[in-house]
Amino acid sequence: MTKLINSLNFAKQLDKEDSLSNYRNLFHIPKDVHNKDLIYFCGNSLGLQPKSTKSFIDKEMKDWANLGVKGWSNAKNPWLEYHSYLTNEMANIVGAKPLEVVVMNTLTVNLHLMMVSFYKPTDKKFKIILEADSFPSDIYAVESQLVHHGYNGDDGIILWETKNSKNKYHELENIFLENKNEIALVLIGGVNYYTGEYFNLKKITEIGHKYNSIVGFDCAHAAGNVQLNLNKVGADFAIWCSYKYLNSGPGSLSGCFVHERHAHNNNINRFRGWWGNDLNNRFNMREPFQTIAGADGWQISTPTILSMAAIKASLDIFKDVGMEKLCEKSTKLTNYLEFLLRNLNSTKINIITPTEPASRGCQISIEINDANKKFHENLTNLGVITDWRDPNVIRCAPTPLYNTFEEVYLFVEKLKLLI
Repeated sequence: MTKLINSLNFAKQLDKEDSLSNYRNLFHIPKDVHNKDLIYFCGNSLGLQPKSTKSFIDKEMKDWANLGVKGWSNAKNPWLEYHSYLTNEMANIVGAKPLEVVVMNTLTVNLHLMMVSFYKPTDKKFKIILEADSFPSDIYAVESQLVHHGYNGDDGIILWETKNSKNKYHELENIFLENKNEIALVLIGGVNYYTGEYFNLKKITEIGHKYNSIVGFDCAHAAGNVQLNLNKVGADFAIWCSYKYLNSGPGSLSGCFVHERHAHNNNINRFRGWWGNDLNNRFNMREPFQTIAGADGWQISTPTILSMAAIKASLDIFKDVGMEKLCEKSTKLTNYLEFLLRNLNSTKINIITPTEPASRGCQISIEINDANKKFHENLTNLGVITDWRDPNVIRCAPTPLYNTFEEVYLFVEKLKLLI
């Protein structure tokens, strides 16, 4: 292992040795008023735009202009099957089989659809486990599902405390023991949005299934960031967005995973729409619904082709580089960032993301003691784009596709000016 050094020259040397450094040239890097590249550590909120995205969208715009409705069948990439062009690479990114993955809707919509199918409360078994500090939209979705089924949200949600816990998985199992036969669903963020902790998804799944509960994951901060291996993990379902680490544009479509053991079970309740109907039968308007096998069977509406074109542009880059190499560089970037932060020897900062590389992705969350949002504004004025979360946390995500070791070094130097 290379001995880390706190110097600009060392950071530049790491960039010279970086086999992925040229991928930065494939992205538009935001600039300041002097046309100088900003340090963009906000891919955990919105990934940067690949330079190829416009041409991918323009192809579909051209076919729409020239073909009109015939684009569904005669476009260069026929729109009728466009979602399937995304399946294989999206499955590779999340460690799933193509049968298990579909791109559709947006994340919280897909979460609701998954709960329609897999959350089956009874008078006794209705409780849902969330990790403490879950992303608010997950909490809102779960609360509304509980109310929809006639339960009180406060009584139906159990929070699993994970922060600063060395025995968190033992404590998770204790929750089941203390609430015997009452837990219907475990819903955990694969990587916690606030702390950046990457949970042991297989362990969580094993515990949940041991007590006959459904297990699902919100992988918004995990997809394209860590190696998920969803098929081997064995969760019942997972959902994620494509606009963070997957660089597919603001509000772009979501991914959805349904484990293969559910692929041919047509008795699973689901909200239906015509795009989940078998393609051979879809346009026979008076024929009964025939569910497509696998995750495709959860589709409802006509797909959004222009958004899918942006996703395809990004997935082509992921296909070229591969998740293994991305995660290797991500580990090096975050290790260097943590090393530099600890070298500050400052009592004003506290890293709340786990130190172990296996327990995090590329996000490092930093508590700034006695700071408020003005501190973040000052950092932004120094040319650094990060994400502030109340009350006092800066989330920094040096992303391996387009960030550099030099940027990591310069970020810490700018932070030093403010603490």
